Amino acid sequence: MKKANIIKHSWGAGVLCALVLASCAGGNPDAVCLIPKPAEMQMHGGFFKADSSMILAPDGEKVRYVVDSALAGVGDEGYRLTVDGDGIELKAATEAGVFYGKQTLLQMLGNEGIPCVEIEDSPRFGYRGLHLDVSRHIFSKEEIMKLIDVMSSYKFNRLHLHLTDAGGWRLKMDKYPRLTSHGAFRTESDWRKWWDGNDRKYLPEGTEGAYGGYYTKDDMRQIVAYAADRFVTIIPEVEFPGHSEEVFAAYPELCCSGKPYTGGDFCIGNPKSYEFMENVLTEIMEVFPSELIHIGGDEAGKQNWKTCPKCQALMRKEGMKSVEELQSHFIHKVEEFVNSKGRRIIGWDEILEGGLAPRASVMSWRGEEAGFKSAAMGHDVVMTPGGYMYLDFYQAFPNTQPYAIGGYTPVKKVYSYNPLPDDSLTADREKHILGVQANTWTEYIKDEKHLEYMMFPRALAVAEIGWTPQSLRDWNDFKVRLNRHVETLHRRGVNAFPLSYEIDFSMEVDTVARQITVAFDAEKYPAEIRYTTDGTVPDASSPVYDKPVVVKDSAHIVAGIFVDGKLMGDVSEKKVDYHRGINKPIHYNSELYPGYMAGGMNALLDGYRGGLTYADQRWQGYLDNLDCVVDMGEQTEIHKVSSRWMQLIGPGVYQPEYVELYVSDNGDDFELCGKIDTDIKQDDSQLKFQEYAFSGNWKGRYVRIKAKNPKGFIFVDEIVIW
Repeated sequence: MKKANIIKHSWGAGVLCALVLASCAGGNPDAVCLIPKPAEMQMHGGFFKADSSMILAPDGEKVRYVVDSALAGVGDEGYRLTVDGDGIELKAATEAGVFYGKQTLLQMLGNEGIPCVEIEDSPRFGYRGLHLDVSRHIFSKEEIMKLIDVMSSYKFNRLHLHLTDAGGWRLKMDKYPRLTSHGAFRTESDWRKWWDGNDRKYLPEGTEGAYGGYYTKDDMRQIVAYAADRFVTIIPEVEFPGHSEEVFAAYPELCCSGKPYTGGDFCIGNPKSYEFMENVLTEIMEVFPSELIHIGGDEAGKQNWKTCPKCQALMRKEGMKSVEELQSHFIHKVEEFVNSKGRRIIGWDEILEGGLAPRASVMSWRGEEAGFKSAAMGHDVVMTPGGYMYLDFYQAFPNTQPYAIGGYTPVKKVYSYNPLPDDSLTADREKHILGVQANTWTEYIKDEKHLEYMMFPRALAVAEIGWTPQSLRDWNDFKVRLNRHVETLHRRGVNAFPLSYEIDFSMEVDTVARQITVAFDAEKYPAEIRYTTDGTVPDASSPVYDKPVVVKDSAHIVAGIFVDGKLMGDVSEKKVDYHRGINKPIHYNSELYPGYMAGGMNALLDGYRGGLTYADQRWQGYLDNLDCVVDMGEQTEIHKVSSRWMQLIGPGVYQPEYVELYVSDNGDDFELCGKIDTDIKQDDSQLKFQEYAFSGNWKGRYVRIKAKNPKGFIFVDEIVIW
């Protein structure tokens, strides 16, 4: 498409919201399942007869909406709500509070009306956001407005739009028209084919077969206004100084080489880069009234700066010793300019490198450490750690899902995140944690149905993290409500993921009792789980799970959800071994990679098996070959040694070429007991596991495992010794 179509909604947030929980309240007040859960709520029994038009209308005889700026105790976005048999009274200090109170009313509305209730409610955090990358794939204005409608129903108040990146520049600029005429279209819509191919180029607007598009300023002004009516602020992001290949396709003089397709970083030593930055941000701030302007700042390569004459000259002039300081210099200049316009910058946590600009805010995406560090320095922070808050990661077993960038973040893991863990920050630092945001990067999300599938219902978990007091959040309570909301999202026309029939296994290794306890859980509710422990597929006569399973030796657990005696979906499996190697000393002859140490040095002998992602703290990863030696403590008869390895080539995780087993009496002289080659091809893009199991009759004190790394990372979750 050549630009985003201007399409008006035939429905508004209120009409959609009226559909939200018609089946949730029903005839039972205890069945009210609000998301996010209010801070305080008391049910009184009975209903007030109402419909959506009564809720959405201005004050009436039986419905009173009061804005009282002197109202204490609820803050700027909170409200007090009373519903009894005679009517509704909703009070708030601001119009925003009234709006959020109405969303609660609309969620409670059922066939019998609204349950009689008293609610006093206010958000835990002032920043409750979602992020959408429209650079890698562009989405229509209508879809963005639909997203805003759903967001406002769940009390989100920020939408962060990632407008520029290597995928394409998405907002038409007056001073730099070539950004969209030559930087908004590319040769291929499929990200993998384009990014990994030999023809990663941009094409002029109008080229036949080109993929891309852009928004006009009028498009964005309409989106901004539409969002503002629903108390959602649009935060624009323009990438500086990296992730800017598309800029240099249009204006190559702004990169170090002066040629397109030679890098993604602005030339920091070139005065034209600063002129471009100021002109672009001026136009951005004319369209977006947000106080916070996102300037990116992440993943700048910096390599070209090390040899660029202009960059090196600037470093010498300013007495800089590193390219990190060069990046910081540019970020400071961006901040000075944005501050001069009465706004503030926010950027990804890389803007900390080389020294943080004085008034900058930080989005902490590479874990939480950068966020806490920034808060300690007095900077405002939005917590958005990738391990919890990236909605482009897989949400179920990857082989059953559309292709994604990697990772595994089911809704339960999202919901488990707490931006303010106990004792992590003092009160004066805690105040700088503004809130939470989930990010949706769209390299592999081509269309609107896929976008909704990835964002929802996980975004509902984020909504509750941002609004509800931590003391009231409970997964077992939330998943009951979540299942009902998924039904409602579908009725609203949102293509939400229907929740998985997979079983989540959690393990607890008890080295005193020498046993492993395995608990089962499921996203679906209610869920009748049947299982076996001998590796066979369960059927309608298999035991029903009602308490954790205790394993004192080995078990191959297979479990599934049954409805009316029928297995729903695929079964889930977990091998469990309280083996003889648990807690034995281990020595590594090869280099460990500090980023993926899992449970630490003894992670390969702790009894815990990994799940579906290498980032779950159960898989230990290596860039080197693996060569490790386990000390059994004495001469030991050894009959079986096994290890399980993962492959997911998207993020560069491969099976080892082979695994070898050795045994030794003295720790110096090792006998080769066997070698097993991988049977998985390196170009297999599916998530694959292979268990390398050696069986025999050996005797020795030391057990040695060697694995050959073909390229990239190799990951293993446990060495099992019997």
